[in-house]
Amino acid sequence: MNPTISATELASELTGSRRPVLLDVRWQLGGPHGRPAYEAGHIPGAVFVDLDAELAGPPGAGGRHPLPEPDAFGAVMRRAGVSPGSPVVAYDGGQGWAAARAWWLLRWTGHEDVRVLDGGLAAWTGPLETGIPSPEEGTFAPKPGALPLLDADAAAAHARSGLLLDARAAERYRGDVEPIDRIGGHIPGAVSAPTAENVAADGRFLPPETLAARFSALGASAQGDPVGVYCGSGVSAAHEALALEIAGFEPALYAGSWSEWSNDPHRPVAKGPQPA
Repeated sequence: MNPTISATELASELTGSRRPVLLDVRWQLGGPHGRPAYEAGHIPGAVFVDLDAELAGPPGAGGRHPLPEPDAFGAVMRRAGVSPGSPVVAYDGGQGWAAARAWWLLRWTGHEDVRVLDGGLAAWTGPLETGIPSPEEGTFAPKPGALPLLDADAAAAHARSGLLLDARAAERYRGDVEPIDRIGGHIPGAVSAPTAENVAADGRFLPPETLAARFSALGASAQGDPVGVYCGSGVSAAHEALALEIAGFEPALYAGSWSEWSNDPHRPVAKGPQPA
């Protein structure tokens, strides 16, 4: 299944016999909360999902956006109307990071029929509504483990003997700046692969063949082990995981990402433009 859907395709499906469950996951790192924007206008039928409170656990030693407890995540998805056979479409304001986080979590917990609206709400030209929907309770029961998940040790091993991509901006990878976490730099052996290079100027993903060429040039092999990916706190890394899947590779997410790694003073830190 294609992990993304165009606005035109979504408009058609919303009038069909298998209307997808819509998740509005508007969120911006350091920005205003997404709920007011949702209440001001959202795609008809969409349910708001709070990334910080519902798609992540409490911040701590495991990072700024550790994975939520599966039971808690399952309750959020059931409230939104998700059942085992439900098609689901997640969207955000256009950056794609938050919607990709919802996509990854659903896939990781065993729900296969989930896609991200390519280009987010910015690509939607249909009507918006302000009413808050009350969907029928779903029956989704999460079964974690359907996608590869890395801890810090596994991420380090990927960087040494496989491929570990760093999805943050290049200046954070190099350690030139670090506006959020304890120290700047990257996991030794990780390769810089900013998420901004996965999309065109309008926020839509580049064609599969273009993405495949990008990741191949960075060292990915379709016949090799899953490609490890991390970011600052595990959110934009989900966007990179989505791009990898579009390109035909199998991604493995390090959910704790740099916020977990850099919080441990015993973990080595590399700086500069090169992997080591």
